[in-house]
Amino acid sequence: MNYLSVETLSKSYGVKKLFQDVNFGINQGQKVALVARNGAGKTSLLNILAGLDKPDSGSVVFRKNLRISYLNQQPELAPEKNVLETLFDSDTEVLRAIKEYEECLLNSENESLVFDGERLEKAMAAMDNLNAWNYEVKVKQILSELKVDYLTRRIDALSGGQKKRVALARILINEPDFLILDEPTNHLDIEMIEWLENYLTSKEITLFIVTHDRYFLDRICDEIMELDNHQIYRYKGNYSYFIEKKAERELATSSEIDKAKNLYKRELEWVRKMPKARGTKSKSRVDAFYDVEAKAKSRKTEEALQLNVKIPRMGGKIIELIKISKKFGDHIILKNFSYTFKKSEKIGISGKNGSGKTTFLNILQGKEPYDNGKIQTGETVVFGYYSQEGKIEGDADKRVIEVVKDAADYIVLNDGAKVSASQLLQRFLFPPDVQYNFVSKLSGGEKRRLFLLTVLMKNPNFLILDEPTNDLDITTLGILEEFLLDFQGCVLIVSHDRYFMDKLVDHLFVFEGEGELKDFPGNYSQYREHLLLQEKQVKQAAPEKIIFEEPKKKETSSNKISYKEKIEYEKLEKEIEQLETQKNIFLDQLTKGSQNHEELRQWSEELEKTTQVLDEKSMRWLELSELREFL
Repeated sequence: MNYLSVETLSKSYGVKKLFQDVNFGINQGQKVALVARNGAGKTSLLNILAGLDKPDSGSVVFRKNLRISYLNQQPELAPEKNVLETLFDSDTEVLRAIKEYEECLLNSENESLVFDGERLEKAMAAMDNLNAWNYEVKVKQILSELKVDYLTRRIDALSGGQKKRVALARILINEPDFLILDEPTNHLDIEMIEWLENYLTSKEITLFIVTHDRYFLDRICDEIMELDNHQIYRYKGNYSYFIEKKAERELATSSEIDKAKNLYKRELEWVRKMPKARGTKSKSRVDAFYDVEAKAKSRKTEEALQLNVKIPRMGGKIIELIKISKKFGDHIILKNFSYTFKKSEKIGISGKNGSGKTTFLNILQGKEPYDNGKIQTGETVVFGYYSQEGKIEGDADKRVIEVVKDAADYIVLNDGAKVSASQLLQRFLFPPDVQYNFVSKLSGGEKRRLFLLTVLMKNPNFLILDEPTNDLDITTLGILEEFLLDFQGCVLIVSHDRYFMDKLVDHLFVFEGEGELKDFPGNYSQYREHLLLQEKQVKQAAPEKIIFEEPKKKETSSNKISYKEKIEYEKLEKEIEQLETQKNIFLDQLTKGSQNHEELRQWSEELEKTTQVLDEKSMRWLELSELREFL
């Protein structure tokens, strides 16, 4: 069943053409990814599909009555609303009931408010009538996995990452038929990304996604669409299949253009020699010549990002950390951590959001004080810090070339050559016509690439990269990876991109909480395998639970209750009483509520289990009580 049809769609901004007469469709259940270079028009295409922008020509047609949701890179949420209002801002009766119930729970925990028991009772009755309890458990699971536990806070008080997670949670709660996602993994830690992968693959949802996360692409998508040279190319398969077939396509295109060039040379010579008097007789050949000319000149200049800046030599001493400790109030970041950095090592940093990764990076650079210990930094160390925000000071008011000239008029490369600011920008895929644009006019990925250039212009030999993959296209990521593999200095990487981490790092610093920083000898995938093996060993070591089944009633010709059944009957009375008490406890806990969504989920599950056992035992009790001859 066709869900989306796009026909002859075109879009340009001034002289910059993004795409021309593109056609494609998406069927129910398909999970399609869109890949392209930064600035090629990925986000513009998504905005047109979502109705936030208009094409120059062409049409976008969705199947009628589809519920469509769009997550853009920078979600636009009403700043005056709180998180709860934002999450359940929907017309569905079930979501309105859940919102009312959640508000009652939050109000009951607020000592400054008078508890409104009647309102809570009505909310619970509405939940019962709509059979919304199971749906609410799913909602709480989504909020728990995405760490959205700040329901009363206003949107304008949230960080960019928190807003992105709220927007993603709202979309998943609404359960749309067609989901459009623009870089959904940005601002998620790796555990959240793995959960999102499982969620999207397990749901019968139609998906159109832009992401740079190659593992995410490989595991979720069944088709890749590439926006290249203003056209759409489709590949029926995952990311690995796309890489293989893209290379074949480019090779075939190159061969066709080479043939056209040879023919063009011969035809050009004929056109130049052709007498004017014979022009009318050869009109068809002249027309064919112009077609060949267009084909011969169609090959675009294959630009490649060149990262060959010179780095200063490192001395014998790099950085030594001696029993470093750091905490904020009761939150311990580091506890007596020691480490000596070695030449050319590449270390990944892993840990949940808020565990202290960025604080650790700032301590290393002397930007953040530590409580105890000592740091000894070598005299030859030059830091290059690629921050998570990736912002350039005053970027909105500056032109691209001004940003580079503020850092230096020229830079020295590995081969000793001096390159001017303009030449350097061209090496970073900023052609002359873009260099005098204002930075505010650049795409998100182009801004990140420009920021990377300003970092490398300082000729660092100790690179610190905090989420460097955000908003960079896959091509640029591949070139950055090759640069870092050859980089002779030290590299510290914080990234949620598992592919990026696996390809580069020698070992991991893992923030395990309570100030514990573990040095794991391997990449991220090896670390995950290690954790799974540990979990398996713990389960195998745990004593096996013995489950006793209630004996089935034997068929007898007499309705007389046996002595064994009499004992069972008396035992059931006591068990039913205990189960009813337990059920009331769970109901009371759910009524009072909790800020801990994991706790609420456990209570809901326990209530469901207790109710099921209570029903089974009550039925058995009724069977025994109905026997005619009761001793």
